[in-house]
Amino acid sequence: MSEQHEYRAIIPLVPEDSRRPLWSVMIPTYNCADYLRETLTSVLAQDPGPEVMHIEVVDDHSTQDDPAAVVKELGRGRVNFYRQPKNVGSIRNFNTCLQRSRGHLIHLLHGDDCVRDGFYHKLQRGFEENPEIGAAFCRYIYIDEHSHWQHISWLEQPESGVLDNWLERIAVQQRIQPPSMVVQRSVYEKHGGFDSRICCCAEDWEMWLRIASHYQIWYETEPLALYRIQSKSLTGRCARTGQNIRDLRKIIEFSQSYLRTPIASQLTHQARENFARYYLKELVPKMISEGDLVAATNQLRELLNFSHSLTTIKRVTYLALLIGNHWITKRNDIV
Repeated sequence: MSEQHEYRAIIPLVPEDSRRPLWSVMIPTYNCADYLRETLTSVLAQDPGPEVMHIEVVDDHSTQDDPAAVVKELGRGRVNFYRQPKNVGSIRNFNTCLQRSRGHLIHLLHGDDCVRDGFYHKLQRGFEENPEIGAAFCRYIYIDEHSHWQHISWLEQPESGVLDNWLERIAVQQRIQPPSMVVQRSVYEKHGGFDSRICCCAEDWEMWLRIASHYQIWYETEPLALYRIQSKSLTGRCARTGQNIRDLRKIIEFSQSYLRTPIASQLTHQARENFARYYLKELVPKMISEGDLVAATNQLRELLNFSHSLTTIKRVTYLALLIGNHWITKRNDIV
């Protein structure tokens, strides 16, 4: 029986008389056709055929490129293409992907990420050997705009298998990136799609938390997915307005219902501190160094609402003084 939730898209059952493949590889895109070539190539290189794998690109009404042409060129009729009638935003586009999927296993692969050889075979093995799991993911590699490897995600455990105490571990820190994750469609059917209360940041973290609160998760130690980090994503509109911090605050607030443990409050406190530490160490200094002082100021304001620890307050004060000095320098340069 499916859960009803006003903020989650309903993922309907696939009609019983439908011929269903094992896999649905759903690829959401928006103005990333150049990267889509690499994405599709990585999937098609492992294609077991249409009886086993459904592949579809779902475009959020791109305006700067032509993903349909890329699908036609590389897919040659093998890859389905759906274009939103109008731009609906990333969250709704992700939910459209889930709703249009037909496979028993769903891989939501963003149109600028990739998979390495063996991804589908090895994660499929995880579900076959552990039918009780709700999802499986692998280690992954961060790549830049030019597809150069940057670094690898941490090793969750020394051997592939079902993870221990996973909910408590992911509750305090985002430890999974989307291209590495595969979810049983029945899980989405029961617990719904991505939460519409989240505007632009960490919607996947909320989903992985939700799934981990109901199911065991399987882990593959080999890094078989590539997650692209684009410099503009760190200083985009979401971060410039502080909406990223507001989204995280929302997720931590309603993650309380997932953490059925005596240490729930301790976990949510730790999550706040971990995210605050990251933003104050990485994102805000980057904004300041690039001269985006308005964005940096918005981040500091939201972080004071997000974390009230002495460590956060000290770091915010230091960065605020740094911003002030930059403003004075700018004013003197103008004069």
